[in-house]
Amino acid sequence: MTTEDNFPVDLSTSFKAYDVRGIVGQSITASSVKAVGAAFVDVLGLEGQNVLVGGDMRPSSPEFSAAFAEGASGRGANVQLLGLISTDELYFASGALKAAGVVFTASHNPAEYNGMKMTKPGAVPLSSETGLTEIRDLAQSYLANGIPADKTVGSIGTADVLKDYSQYLRSLVDLSASRPLKIVVDAGNGMAGMTTPAVLGSALLPGLPFEIVPLYFELDGTFPNHPANPLEPANLVDLQAAVVKHGADIGLAFDGDADRCFVIDELGAPVSPSAVTALVARREIARAKKGGEEHPTIIHNLITSRAVPELIEHDGGRAVRTRVGHSFIKATMAAEGAVFGGEHSAHYYFRDFFNADTGMLAAMHVLAALGEQDGPLSDLGREYEPYASSGEINSQLADVPAAVARVRQAYTREDVVVDELDGVTFTAKDGSWWFNLRASNTEPFLRLNAEAVDAVTMADLRDAVLELVRR
Repeated sequence: MTTEDNFPVDLSTSFKAYDVRGIVGQSITASSVKAVGAAFVDVLGLEGQNVLVGGDMRPSSPEFSAAFAEGASGRGANVQLLGLISTDELYFASGALKAAGVVFTASHNPAEYNGMKMTKPGAVPLSSETGLTEIRDLAQSYLANGIPADKTVGSIGTADVLKDYSQYLRSLVDLSASRPLKIVVDAGNGMAGMTTPAVLGSALLPGLPFEIVPLYFELDGTFPNHPANPLEPANLVDLQAAVVKHGADIGLAFDGDADRCFVIDELGAPVSPSAVTALVARREIARAKKGGEEHPTIIHNLITSRAVPELIEHDGGRAVRTRVGHSFIKATMAAEGAVFGGEHSAHYYFRDFFNADTGMLAAMHVLAALGEQDGPLSDLGREYEPYASSGEINSQLADVPAAVARVRQAYTREDVVVDELDGVTFTAKDGSWWFNLRASNTEPFLRLNAEAVDAVTMADLRDAVLELVRR
């Protein structure tokens, strides 16, 4: 695939708060990527250092990887091309090798998109507040004026980190003693089609007591079967049907770059990311205590289930609530020395994984918990889902502030606590319900998440708030 361009690219259209995403050939091109590679090295001071470059299965990723490598090596960095990688493979390599890096991916976005997720050495994330804006501005200058040629050109080599990544994950969760499990995995034609056989199968390492039923393992960045976005219920339908058809113990669905994982029980029902967060938190608290930590810290964002902090406190951990978004989670993980962090969007962060997120490691914890007891996943899941949740509901509105004001007027009263950590959260003082309203940063959407002690209370709350929002 070629993305040759003969027009100026405005990088502000593709640079977001935490990464870069754009339409191939329009807002992200080979020329713009080369300029970003050069600026990446200059802004982060990487001359003479190693820079890791890899990409997912999107058709443009090899060309973009080569362009970035050309720009980075031209400014004196020594580039290691990693080839096809998942996003969490980059995080592993950056952390283990203490090298800065980039992975070309647009995660769950449609086929016409590609983008970049960048890290400083040690898998430290880059955001608009920690260098991404400076990289954008310098790259824009290089596009307009040319990349300077005043540096000694660095080398470009190749490396393969898949086996080391797989061995490292297996060192963190021992699955060899699990009871036999049948696992259906929907890779969505994304990178989990490569990482699953390596980590959970016998492609590179000794086999585990698992029978893996593959769905859409063929790497294909045009996504011929369904979008690689498991957050949308429609994209889980094939996996749910396959779990039931094959009599499987569990189903796993990964997004395109395989950094998020969603779980389906043996009945074909989704296990909420909040339940997965609670389950993994319990295991990580126990492991940290065994290692001598008195009150291990667990991070959760403010719209995970109330069951998460309750379980953390019950198990002797310390729960820290944070805003939604991986940069906030990662920053808080580092500041608090947290052992684990979870989000409602199925991003799971581990101290032992360089404070980065990895869907595969979270999946391994769920498999370990399931494999060490005899009951089905549906029973295990219910233990971690005591409340009724609405899920995230988006309302497209002409006037978001006016809608929030209507809700504030109705729910600012003596029996409700209001806080503004991220959007506005309303919590009943008797503990029977809570809900959060957050405005999208990029679209005219207002997002509602609600939870209550039972389904009837939740439905009444959800409907009452939506009536005010959409009036």
